[in-house]
Amino acid sequence: MSEKVGSNKVSISKMFVYALLAIATFLSIFPLYWMFVMATNHNSAINSVPPAFIPGAELVTNFKKVIDTIDFFGAIWNSLIVSTVTTIGVLFLCSLAGFAFAKFAFKGKDVLFIFILVTMMIPPQLGLIPQYFIITKLDWLNDLKAIIVPGLIDAFGIFWMRQYISSNVPYELVDAAKIDGCSNFRVYWNIAVPVIIPAFATLAIIKFMYIWNDFLWPLVVLREESSFTIQVALRGLIDNYVRDNGMILSGTFWATVPLIIVFLLLNRLFIQSLTEGAVKS
Repeated sequence: MSEKVGSNKVSISKMFVYALLAIATFLSIFPLYWMFVMATNHNSAINSVPPAFIPGAELVTNFKKVIDTIDFFGAIWNSLIVSTVTTIGVLFLCSLAGFAFAKFAFKGKDVLFIFILVTMMIPPQLGLIPQYFIITKLDWLNDLKAIIVPGLIDAFGIFWMRQYISSNVPYELVDAAKIDGCSNFRVYWNIAVPVIIPAFATLAIIKFMYIWNDFLWPLVVLREESSFTIQVALRGLIDNYVRDNGMILSGTFWATVPLIIVFLLLNRLFIQSLTEGAVKS
């Protein structure tokens, strides 16, 4: 009798967990679905009461309006260049710095690492004026370098890599490689890099998404339409007098597709990096 009661409690708890997961999944997916629905409907259907809840037949028409209004594909290309180059640079530089903080002993290491952590608490908006002054002096205004170069070093990336390398790259492997005559960089490249691929995937998703969605800094340093990233270009879809929500949401939806593709490509490694610590503990 007690076994039946215990099994009933387990099944009820499982049902409760599954119900919460189902609700969380619905709440997470619904905004994307709602954006797609508005991107496929005419403005009148979106503004009607109640609004349309099923996809319409205006997806191609709305996207044609987007292409006619802004240089959508040019902006997508600029965002791909900026996000990809910055992400690759962050993965290399932050993993190199994280490896140094995790496995090397040098004077002032702890103080320097604390200083890096402190910079994570400073709002990025406070750095707009000094960064703009530097970019102006370098004559990088209206150039994609003005977005790429300041984003190559990321405090969170250094922290993330340092923590992951500390727990997943044993000192014994590092010492053995040094005994065999490996240089510090070769130890990093041949020993650490193969182990931290899941950490690369996680940081790549976070950084790529952040750069892709960044609006304020590109708006400040980019002036000509030919150099706009997608977030700045989408601003051109908003008219002060007539707002076509179908066209705006169509551009927003298609601008989100590359992020979904990147996440799907790195999804397995992303989940592996998050669950590895729990499995080891």
